[in-house]
Amino acid sequence: MTIRLEKREAVAWVTFDRPEARNAFTHEMYASLADICADLAADDAIRVVVFQGKGDEAFVSGSDIRKVGEIRGREDALAYEKHIERAIGGVEQLPMATIALIRGVAAGGGAALALACDMRIAADNARFGVPIARTVGNTLSLRNVARMVQVIGPALTKELLFTGRLATAVEVHAAGAFNDVVPLERIDAHVTALADRISKNAPLTIRATKLAVLRVLETERERLGAGEDIVGLAYDSEDFREGVTAFLEKRAPVWKGR
Repeated sequence: MTIRLEKREAVAWVTFDRPEARNAFTHEMYASLADICADLAADDAIRVVVFQGKGDEAFVSGSDIRKVGEIRGREDALAYEKHIERAIGGVEQLPMATIALIRGVAAGGGAALALACDMRIAADNARFGVPIARTVGNTLSLRNVARMVQVIGPALTKELLFTGRLATAVEVHAAGAFNDVVPLERIDAHVTALADRISKNAPLTIRATKLAVLRVLETERERLGAGEDIVGLAYDSEDFREGVTAFLEKRAPVWKGR
């Protein structure tokens, strides 16, 4: 089992349970997450959802590169990004409060998922980023870039995407993306108490607040359009195919800018 859903009274816990791969998302896990979100959205008894990774090394370390390697041009890329958006958007659209409990690495798809949550509580060993510029040479969808800019700001978004580095918990907290940074040994108790506190508050106030904030954010995203040209710029390239091949062969890619 790669995703576990546990409902503890008013709080649901969603655990990404693939520690042998640092909880990296498979194509099937994205589909499963979308289905779990649909189930949770229809459950009026759930007031808070906590998302976490199994173990201390990773929240979600990215996406399974084998599926990325099957992409052959723009149409495949758009279908792939749409599949991911069904899951990430499902998390963002949940009517109850959502918390990302981040231990270790939150990278790529894991970073996107964390940004789709309402709150992010990180352990002091957390690291955050999207290292695609130094790995496979693809691009984030425009919606995920928008989420990143809206949460951590344009300057840090560009730095992390340009350099491919993973920022520390302290850096991301200073940028306002992590609501709190907690010692690793205390994070479970901290998030449990936070979720319990929120679950006792008026659910319609929380739902209305989420809808209001999302409406503000969506207004900006709708103005940007779908960004198909941006997706095609990377996924149609020789560099993308070289990046995937190099990653699977465990060597450094040779970028040519075409």
